[in-house]
Amino acid sequence: MQPVAWGIVSTAKIGREKVIPALQAGRLTRVVAIASRDLAAAKAVAAKLGIPRAYGTYEELLADPEIEAVYNPLPNHLHVPVSIQAAEAGKHVLCEKPIALTAEEARSLIAVRDRTGVRIQEAFMVRHHPQWRRARDLVREGRIGRLRAIQAFFSYSNVDPVNIRNKADIGGGGIYDIGCYPVVTARFLFGAEPTRVVALIERDPATKVDRLTSAILDFPEGQATFTCSTQLIPYQRVQILGTAGRIEVRVPFNAAPAEPSRIFVDAEGALGDISAKPEEFPMVNQYTLQGDAFSEGIRTGKPAEFPLEDSVRNMRVIDALFRSGKSARWEAL
Repeated sequence: MQPVAWGIVSTAKIGREKVIPALQAGRLTRVVAIASRDLAAAKAVAAKLGIPRAYGTYEELLADPEIEAVYNPLPNHLHVPVSIQAAEAGKHVLCEKPIALTAEEARSLIAVRDRTGVRIQEAFMVRHHPQWRRARDLVREGRIGRLRAIQAFFSYSNVDPVNIRNKADIGGGGIYDIGCYPVVTARFLFGAEPTRVVALIERDPATKVDRLTSAILDFPEGQATFTCSTQLIPYQRVQILGTAGRIEVRVPFNAAPAEPSRIFVDAEGALGDISAKPEEFPMVNQYTLQGDAFSEGIRTGKPAEFPLEDSVRNMRVIDALFRSGKSARWEAL
Protein backbone atom coordinates (compact mmCIF):
# COMPACT_ATOMS: atom_id res chain seq x y z
CA MET A 1 0.00 0.00 0.00
CA GLN A 2 1.56 3.28 -1.14
CA PRO A 3 1.82 6.16 1.35
CA VAL A 4 -0.55 9.07 0.84
CA ALA A 5 1.00 12.42 -0.14
CA TRP A 6 0.01 15.10 2.40
CA GLY A 7 0.00 18.88 2.33
CA ILE A 8 -0.23 21.04 5.43
CA VAL A 9 -2.18 24.30 5.39
CA SER A 10 -0.70 26.61 8.03
CA THR A 11 2.45 26.65 10.10
CA ALA A 12 0.44 26.32 13.34
CA LYS A 13 2.30 25.15 16.43
CA ILE A 14 0.36 21.89 16.76
CA GLY A 15 1.34 21.03 13.20
CA ARG A 16 5.01 22.00 13.59
CA GLU A 17 5.57 20.31 16.91
CA LYS A 18 3.20 17.34 16.93
CA VAL A 19 1.29 16.40 13.80
CA ILE A 20 3.84 16.93 11.01
CA PRO A 21 6.62 14.93 12.73
CA ALA A 22 4.04 12.24 13.50
CA LEU A 23 2.91 12.10 9.86
CA GLN A 24 6.52 11.90 8.73
CA ALA A 25 6.93 8.81 10.92
CA GLY A 26 3.83 7.07 9.58
CA ARG A 27 3.69 3.95 7.40
CA LEU A 28 1.14 5.44 5.04
CA THR A 29 1.82 9.18 5.31
CA ARG A 30 4.29 11.32 3.39
CA VAL A 31 4.39 15.10 3.88
CA VAL A 32 5.32 16.76 0.59
CA ALA A 33 4.31 20.42 1.05
CA ILE A 34 3.33 23.11 3.52
CA ALA A 35 1.61 26.45 2.92
CA SER A 36 1.27 29.70 4.83
CA ARG A 37 0.05 33.16 3.95
CA ASP A 38 3.61 34.12 4.89
CA LEU A 39 5.93 32.42 2.38
CA ALA A 40 8.98 33.01 4.57
CA ALA A 41 7.29 31.22 7.46
CA ALA A 42 6.37 28.30 5.22
CA LYS A 43 9.92 28.05 3.91
CA ALA A 44 11.36 28.18 7.42
CA VAL A 45 9.16 25.33 8.66
CA ALA A 46 9.78 23.33 5.48
CA ALA A 47 13.54 23.68 5.93
CA LYS A 48 13.42 22.75 9.60
CA LEU A 49 11.21 19.69 9.11
CA GLY A 50 12.55 18.52 5.75
CA ILE A 51 9.37 19.18 3.76
CA PRO A 52 10.14 19.34 0.01
CA ARG A 53 7.91 22.26 -1.01
CA ALA A 54 6.67 25.49 0.57
CA TYR A 55 3.88 27.71 -0.74
CA GLY A 56 2.89 31.29 0.08
CA THR A 57 -0.85 30.70 -0.40
CA TYR A 58 -3.23 27.87 0.40
CA GLU A 59 -4.50 27.98 -3.16
CA GLU A 60 -1.05 27.09 -4.52
CA LEU A 61 -0.82 24.08 -2.25
CA LEU A 62 -4.32 22.93 -3.17
CA ALA A 63 -3.40 23.17 -6.85
CA ASP A 64 -0.41 20.84 -6.35
CA PRO A 65 -1.39 17.66 -8.27
CA GLU A 66 0.79 15.38 -6.11
CA ILE A 67 -1.04 16.20 -2.88
CA GLU A 68 -3.83 13.77 -2.05
CA ALA A 69 -4.73 14.78 1.51
CA VAL A 70 -4.60 17.99 3.50
CA TYR A 71 -4.20 18.54 7.24
CA ASN A 72 -5.97 21.71 8.39
CA PRO A 73 -4.79 23.12 11.77
CA LEU A 74 -5.86 26.70 11.07
CA PRO A 75 -7.66 28.83 13.70
CA ASN A 76 -11.11 27.45 14.46
CA HIS A 77 -13.09 29.92 12.35
CA LEU A 78 -11.18 28.79 9.25
CA HIS A 79 -11.76 25.07 9.69
CA VAL A 80 -14.92 24.90 7.61
CA PRO A 81 -14.12 27.36 4.79
CA VAL A 82 -10.62 26.04 4.11
CA SER A 83 -11.74 22.42 4.43
CA ILE A 84 -14.43 23.12 1.85
CA GLN A 85 -11.85 24.79 -0.38
CA ALA A 86 -9.59 21.73 -0.11
CA ALA A 87 -12.43 19.30 -0.80
CA GLU A 88 -13.50 21.30 -3.86
CA ALA A 89 -9.90 20.95 -5.08
CA GLY A 90 -10.24 17.17 -4.79
CA LYS A 91 -8.18 16.76 -1.62
CA HIS A 92 -9.11 14.58 1.33
CA VAL A 93 -9.19 16.61 4.56
CA LEU A 94 -8.16 15.84 8.13
CA CYS A 95 -9.27 18.91 10.07
CA GLU A 96 -8.29 19.82 13.61
CA LYS A 97 -10.91 19.83 16.31
CA PRO A 98 -13.34 21.43 16.69
CA ILE A 99 -14.18 20.81 13.06
CA ALA A 100 -16.61 23.75 13.14
CA LEU A 101 -17.97 26.43 15.44
CA THR A 102 -21.53 25.04 15.38
CA ALA A 103 -23.31 21.84 14.45
CA GLU A 104 -24.90 23.65 11.51
CA GLU A 105 -21.45 24.54 10.17
CA ALA A 106 -20.33 20.95 10.60
CA ARG A 107 -23.38 19.71 8.70
CA SER A 108 -22.40 21.88 5.75
CA LEU A 109 -19.32 19.71 5.31
CA ILE A 110 -21.42 16.59 4.78
CA ALA A 111 -22.92 17.99 1.60
CA VAL A 112 -19.46 18.93 0.33
CA ARG A 113 -18.11 15.47 1.17
CA ASP A 114 -20.98 13.75 -0.62
CA ARG A 115 -20.69 15.99 -3.66
CA THR A 116 -16.91 15.76 -4.06
CA GLY A 117 -16.40 12.17 -2.93
CA VAL A 118 -13.45 13.02 -0.71
CA ARG A 119 -12.95 12.08 2.93
CA ILE A 120 -13.36 14.82 5.54
CA GLN A 121 -12.68 13.89 9.14
CA GLU A 122 -12.17 15.57 12.50
CA ALA A 123 -8.76 15.09 14.13
CA PHE A 124 -9.56 13.61 17.55
CA MET A 125 -6.33 11.64 17.91
CA VAL A 126 -7.25 10.22 21.33
CA ARG A 127 -9.74 7.80 19.78
CA HIS A 128 -6.83 6.05 18.06
CA HIS A 129 -4.70 5.59 21.19
CA PRO A 130 -4.66 1.99 22.53
CA GLN A 131 -5.33 3.18 26.09
CA TRP A 132 -8.73 4.56 25.01
CA ARG A 133 -9.46 1.51 22.84
CA ARG A 134 -8.73 -0.71 25.82
CA ALA A 135 -10.85 1.40 28.17
CA ARG A 136 -13.79 1.14 25.78
CA ASP A 137 -13.29 -2.61 25.42
CA LEU A 138 -13.29 -3.05 29.20
CA VAL A 139 -16.53 -1.09 29.43
CA ARG A 140 -18.15 -3.12 26.64
CA GLU A 141 -17.01 -6.40 28.23
CA GLY A 142 -18.63 -5.43 31.51
CA ARG A 143 -15.39 -5.47 33.46
CA ILE A 144 -16.57 -2.54 35.58
CA GLY A 145 -20.22 -3.57 35.59
CA ARG A 146 -22.59 -1.04 34.07
CA LEU A 147 -20.94 2.24 33.13
CA ARG A 148 -22.70 4.91 35.18
CA ALA A 149 -20.38 7.90 35.56
CA ILE A 150 -17.39 9.57 33.91
CA GLN A 151 -15.44 12.38 35.56
CA ALA A 152 -12.88 14.36 33.57
CA PHE A 153 -10.60 17.32 34.23
CA PHE A 154 -8.49 19.11 31.62
CA SER A 155 -6.66 22.39 32.15
CA TYR A 156 -3.68 24.52 31.18
CA SER A 157 -2.67 28.14 31.68
CA ASN A 158 -2.61 30.66 28.83
CA VAL A 159 -3.30 34.32 29.59
CA ASP A 160 -1.61 35.77 26.49
CA PRO A 161 -4.22 38.13 24.98
CA VAL A 162 -2.80 37.83 21.46
CA ASN A 163 -2.84 34.04 21.43
CA ILE A 164 -5.53 32.69 19.08
CA ARG A 165 -6.97 30.62 21.93
CA ASN A 166 -7.83 33.87 23.69
CA LYS A 167 -9.60 35.51 20.75
CA ALA A 168 -13.34 35.07 21.13
CA ASP A 169 -14.21 36.25 17.61
CA ILE A 170 -12.28 33.42 15.91
CA GLY A 171 -13.40 30.53 18.10
CA GLY A 172 -11.09 30.81 21.09
CA GLY A 173 -11.82 29.59 24.59
CA GLY A 174 -11.62 26.46 26.66
CA ILE A 175 -14.66 24.50 25.48
CA TYR A 176 -13.63 24.56 21.83
CA ASP A 177 -9.97 23.91 22.63
CA ILE A 178 -10.06 21.25 25.36
CA GLY A 179 -13.64 20.80 26.61
CA CYS A 180 -14.36 19.00 23.36
CA TYR A 181 -12.17 16.11 24.55
CA PRO A 182 -14.25 15.14 27.61
CA VAL A 183 -17.32 15.44 25.38
CA VAL A 184 -16.03 13.19 22.62
CA THR A 185 -14.55 10.59 24.98
CA ALA A 186 -17.76 10.39 27.03
CA ARG A 187 -19.72 9.72 23.85
CA PHE A 188 -17.01 7.22 22.81
CA LEU A 189 -17.34 5.27 26.07
CA PHE A 190 -21.12 5.39 26.50
CA GLY A 191 -21.66 4.65 22.82
CA ALA A 192 -24.59 7.03 22.93
CA GLU A 193 -25.59 10.67 22.88
CA PRO A 194 -26.53 12.78 25.90
CA THR A 195 -30.14 13.84 26.02
CA ARG A 196 -29.49 17.11 27.82
CA VAL A 197 -26.59 19.12 29.28
CA VAL A 198 -26.00 21.89 31.78
CA ALA A 199 -22.94 24.11 32.05
CA LEU A 200 -21.56 26.83 34.30
CA ILE A 201 -19.27 29.01 32.19
CA GLU A 202 -16.99 31.77 33.45
CA ARG A 203 -15.54 34.15 30.91
CA ASP A 204 -12.38 36.23 31.04
CA PRO A 205 -13.49 39.84 31.55
CA ALA A 206 -10.85 41.14 29.13
CA THR A 207 -10.78 38.60 26.29
CA LYS A 208 -14.40 37.35 26.70
CA VAL A 209 -13.37 33.72 26.06
CA ASP A 210 -14.65 30.95 28.31
CA ARG A 211 -11.83 30.29 30.79
CA LEU A 212 -13.52 27.96 33.30
CA THR A 213 -16.38 25.58 32.61
CA SER A 214 -17.99 22.79 34.62
CA ALA A 215 -20.63 20.70 32.91
CA ILE A 216 -22.88 17.69 33.26
CA LEU A 217 -23.88 15.53 30.29
CA ASP A 218 -26.96 13.39 30.97
CA PHE A 219 -26.77 10.09 29.04
CA PRO A 220 -29.50 7.44 28.94
CA GLU A 221 -27.39 5.09 31.08
CA GLY A 222 -25.48 7.54 33.26
CA GLN A 223 -23.75 10.88 33.60
CA ALA A 224 -20.51 12.48 32.47
CA THR A 225 -19.12 15.50 34.28
CA PHE A 226 -16.11 17.58 33.38
CA THR A 227 -14.26 20.75 34.22
CA CYS A 228 -11.99 22.48 31.76
CA SER A 229 -9.97 25.66 32.14
CA THR A 230 -7.43 27.70 30.23
CA GLN A 231 -6.27 29.58 33.33
CA LEU A 232 -5.38 26.88 35.85
CA ILE A 233 -2.35 24.74 36.55
CA PRO A 234 -1.92 22.16 33.75
CA TYR A 235 -3.66 18.93 34.71
CA GLN A 236 -5.67 16.14 33.14
CA ARG A 237 -7.30 12.97 34.42
CA VAL A 238 -10.32 10.81 33.61
CA GLN A 239 -12.22 8.46 35.92
CA ILE A 240 -14.59 5.89 34.41
CA LEU A 241 -16.88 4.41 37.06
CA GLY A 242 -19.22 1.45 36.87
CA THR A 243 -21.35 -0.57 39.22
CA ALA A 244 -18.55 -3.10 39.81
CA GLY A 245 -15.30 -1.33 39.03
CA ARG A 246 -13.39 1.73 37.93
CA ILE A 247 -10.90 2.70 35.22
CA GLU A 248 -8.53 5.62 35.63
CA VAL A 249 -6.80 7.17 32.63
CA ARG A 250 -3.84 9.04 34.09
CA VAL A 251 -2.77 11.03 31.01
CA PRO A 252 -5.91 10.83 28.90
CA PHE A 253 -5.45 13.47 26.24
CA ASN A 254 -1.75 14.32 25.79
CA ALA A 255 -0.21 10.88 26.15
CA ALA A 256 3.54 11.20 25.57
CA PRO A 257 4.71 9.41 22.41
CA ALA A 258 8.13 8.58 23.90
CA GLU A 259 6.77 6.91 27.05
CA PRO A 260 4.55 3.91 27.74
CA SER A 261 0.98 4.75 28.71
CA ARG A 262 -0.94 3.22 31.60
CA ILE A 263 -4.51 2.93 32.72
CA PHE A 264 -5.56 1.58 36.11
CA VAL A 265 -8.38 -0.91 36.56
CA ASP A 266 -9.88 -1.22 40.04
CA ALA A 267 -12.42 -3.97 40.76
CA GLU A 268 -12.19 -3.75 44.57
CA GLY A 269 -12.49 -0.06 45.39
CA ALA A 270 -10.01 0.07 48.26
CA LEU A 271 -9.33 3.59 49.48
CA GLY A 272 -6.09 5.20 48.37
CA ASP A 273 -6.13 3.39 45.00
CA ILE A 274 -4.24 0.45 46.53
CA SER A 275 -6.40 -2.10 44.70
CA ALA A 276 -6.01 -0.46 41.27
CA LYS A 277 -4.07 -2.66 38.84
CA PRO A 278 -2.09 -1.01 36.04
CA GLU A 279 -2.27 -1.99 32.39
CA GLU A 280 0.64 -0.67 30.33
CA PHE A 281 0.76 0.04 26.61
CA PRO A 282 3.89 0.29 24.44
CA MET A 283 5.09 3.67 23.23
CA VAL A 284 2.93 4.95 20.39
CA ASN A 285 2.28 8.30 18.79
CA GLN A 286 -1.48 8.83 18.63
CA TYR A 287 -1.06 11.41 15.87
CA THR A 288 0.82 8.85 13.76
CA LEU A 289 -1.91 6.27 14.35
CA GLN A 290 -4.50 8.85 13.33
CA GLY A 291 -2.69 9.75 10.12
CA ASP A 292 -2.16 6.12 9.14
CA ALA A 293 -5.81 5.28 9.79
CA PHE A 294 -6.98 8.19 7.66
CA SER A 295 -4.55 7.29 4.86
CA GLU A 296 -5.55 3.63 4.96
CA GLY A 297 -9.15 4.68 4.51
CA ILE A 298 -8.17 6.66 1.42
CA ARG A 299 -6.35 3.68 -0.06
CA THR A 300 -8.93 1.00 0.78
CA GLY A 301 -12.16 2.96 0.58
CA LYS A 302 -13.21 1.50 3.92
CA PRO A 303 -15.97 3.55 5.59
CA ALA A 304 -14.66 6.02 8.16
CA GLU A 305 -14.89 4.83 11.76
CA PHE A 306 -15.68 8.37 12.86
CA PRO A 307 -17.44 10.09 9.94
CA LEU A 308 -18.64 13.67 9.75
CA GLU A 309 -22.00 12.63 11.14
CA ASP A 310 -20.21 11.89 14.43
CA SER A 311 -18.61 15.34 14.34
CA VAL A 312 -22.04 16.93 13.91
CA ARG A 313 -23.28 15.05 16.98
CA ASN A 314 -20.27 16.21 19.00
CA MET A 315 -20.88 19.82 17.95
CA ARG A 316 -24.54 19.51 18.98
CA VAL A 317 -23.35 18.84 22.53
CA ILE A 318 -20.98 21.81 22.42
CA ASP A 319 -23.74 24.05 21.05
CA ALA A 320 -25.97 22.98 23.94
CA LEU A 321 -23.22 23.68 26.48
CA PHE A 322 -22.91 27.25 25.22
CA ARG A 323 -26.69 27.66 25.28
CA SER A 324 -26.77 26.43 28.85
CA GLY A 325 -24.01 28.83 29.85
CA LYS A 326 -26.29 31.67 28.72
CA SER A 327 -29.63 30.34 29.93
CA ALA A 328 -28.39 28.95 33.28
CA ARG A 329 -30.57 25.87 32.81
CA TRP A 330 -30.55 22.40 31.31
CA GLU A 331 -30.54 22.41 27.52
CA ALA A 332 -31.89 19.51 25.48
CA LEU A 333 -30.10 18.24 22.42
